Amino acid sequence: MKQIERGILYENAYLGVTVGGLVFPHGTIMIDAPIRVEEANLWRSQLLNQRRGSNRLLILLDSHPDRTLGARTMESTILAHQNTAEYFINLPMIFKGINVDSGALWEIYNEAIGMRWAIPDITFSERLTLHWGEPEVIIEYHPGSSSGAIWVIIPELEIIFVGDTVVLNQPVFLADADLELWLQALVELRSTYKNYRIISGRGGLTDVIAVREQIKYLRKILRAVEHLAEREAEPAATEKLIPRLLKGLDYPQEWQTLYEQRLKHGLHQYYSRVYGVKNEQGQSQDEDGK
Repeated sequence: MKQIERGILYENAYLGVTVGGLVFPHGTIMIDAPIRVEEANLWRSQLLNQRRGSNRLLILLDSHPDRTLGARTMESTILAHQNTAEYFINLPMIFKGINVDSGALWEIYNEAIGMRWAIPDITFSERLTLHWGEPEVIIEYHPGSSSGAIWVIIPELEIIFVGDTVVLNQPVFLADADLELWLQALVELRSTYKNYRIISGRGGLTDVIAVREQIKYLRKILRAVEHLAEREAEPAATEKLIPRLLKGLDYPQEWQTLYEQRLKHGLHQYYSRVYGVKNEQGQSQDEDGK
């Protein structure tokens, strides 16, 4: 557990995503959940041992299974964007695995299959403010990395939790991304929040330098897929981009295969969805065959 300010905490040692905790007079606000049950239990206990009020709220920064599968274990009221809540509507209550081989971290946790989803209790569309004593907490909608991506902002302390908007030293998830909106969000983060301490959802505490690097990285991806689209290349051609997109990222060698698979899946899905795939009848088709 790492403390940024009194009562403002995060942990990036768990499988899944970097999780956060805000311990305020009116209660504890938790940000995302570890996947592993034992780690989720540990994180919840650590936060509640420091609690100053009895209320509990879990904020999900988007719908990715790496941050949502452990939500039920947190035993809390859940808040998320309305697009994140809609994501769960057509899913079975028991997780059976989706987008297998997507390069997500839940795929290396065998017990993930069979876990039960926790549906958000509270949703919002654009902006929501929490007053739990002491600093005001603002929750804002910033799509791009996901259709339901949100940020948790504490203006008084100049701290912001941005989820997968900024990813440190690992490839991003592209299957459900909107690169244009994502870049817009990053430009706003770079300008409006340049003096903030930024907590990445995959990597922990960082700053505006990482934001600039993320902008360069996404622009590289966008240029590459646009070039393929201009040549009317097939989605399979995106695999050739993988070595270039892994170059320069500083990660343990043991993650190489997983990260290659993440880019393989994400690039194929993104390219098919955005630029279209032609079936045998010459009709446009998305990645679900619709």
